[in-house]
Amino acid sequence: MKGLAVRANQKDLELAFHVHRDVPTTLIGDPIRLRQILNNLVGNAIKFTDRGEIILWVGKDSDSQDGTTLHFAVTDTGIGIPREKQRLIFEAFIQADSSTIRKYGGTGLGLRISALLTEMMGGRIWVESEVGKGSTFHFTAHFGIANDPRTQDEGADLHHVRVLVVDDNATSRRILEGMLTEWGVQTAVVDSGTAALSALDHAKRSGNSFTLLLADAQMPDIDGFDLLKRLNSDSRHTGATIMMLASAGQKGDVTRCRELGVAAYLTKPVSQPELLDAILKALGNRPSEPFGTNIVTTPSVPEPRRQLRILLAEDNTVNHQLAVRLLEKRGHRVVGVHDGLEALTALEKTGFEGFDLVLMDVQMPRMDGFDATAGIRAKERAYGKHLPIVAMTAHALKGDRERCLAAGMDAYISKPINAKELSETIEALALASPVSAGEEG
Repeated sequence: MKGLAVRANQKDLELAFHVHRDVPTTLIGDPIRLRQILNNLVGNAIKFTDRGEIILWVGKDSDSQDGTTLHFAVTDTGIGIPREKQRLIFEAFIQADSSTIRKYGGTGLGLRISALLTEMMGGRIWVESEVGKGSTFHFTAHFGIANDPRTQDEGADLHHVRVLVVDDNATSRRILEGMLTEWGVQTAVVDSGTAALSALDHAKRSGNSFTLLLADAQMPDIDGFDLLKRLNSDSRHTGATIMMLASAGQKGDVTRCRELGVAAYLTKPVSQPELLDAILKALGNRPSEPFGTNIVTTPSVPEPRRQLRILLAEDNTVNHQLAVRLLEKRGHRVVGVHDGLEALTALEKTGFEGFDLVLMDVQMPRMDGFDATAGIRAKERAYGKHLPIVAMTAHALKGDRERCLAAGMDAYISKPINAKELSETIEALALASPVSAGEEG
């Protein structure tokens, strides 16, 4: 979801997800295939939605002696699908309307593959939709339960904490309120900076001030940063710990957060463990003075930018040189190979620990990007880590995006390479992945 957030933000869409508390923390299954299904469904939702939101909901469907079945639902506010076409979209190479192919591209192959994968995972897939009002794609999948006694809220004692959530998106407010309430937090929600100022004034007058303010950075009227400037200029509002949420990190955000005394800065969509960890760190390391400068970024916008070690597989000399130049200009270290077989060899030499990300051309001699990705996914199971792979392919080939995501790639960019798209895609995947071979530059 972190990797997909870049594309959602480019269209000014809200992207969020919520995992119900009854879902076990640790499950036994196939994370690569599950990732493929979610990439297809969420990616399609972003493609066919021009305004509004895309939300992923995950809950428990049923239990059995050998495991549990989860229910996933991807809801969007997009163009919708006519009722008579809803069954057909899961057939190979069929879309609901040929005009959507002309406008949005693609062939529908990704939905067919998603349907096959859900069947292989002991589940099924279906859709509910209304033209002009959006769609909800549902699927179920069966998993074994690992013998892991940990829970999501282990070590959390937040019953004494009062939190004010400020977010203009109703679904995001509901998700955040649900997370906080599950942990016993006393929670109030408002939909604007103006409403937040009123709520803070009322709480102060009643002698029941908020412990923590959780504010969205991007809001109409008064955004999160403007709200904090007003609070800093008013001595009546000192004392609350401030946390900031941003749909997409912008250069300079972390510096602004430090200047305004923000304790934590998180990029959306935010997971429950991530939010809980950030709250506990922010409250446990609170500065001695109001609005101090102890900022916790989990994850933060890289400032300075995180230096990644990238494996580039591209056989075209011009494209190869261009990609290397663009990546090195952003401070990354690049190792170049010219086909999929060389890429696998380079990864095996380092035990899959020498690179943070692979930039993979789809069409190459000896071994193409699809076969190379299949080889990487098969081998990485033994190493216990997931290596992000970004596909590069010609924009003229319709259906490439679906094929790439179905093949196990994490993201897709078209050629000719756009510097901004390349940078944003790579940095979004880097934010969603732990530091390994790369260094903080």
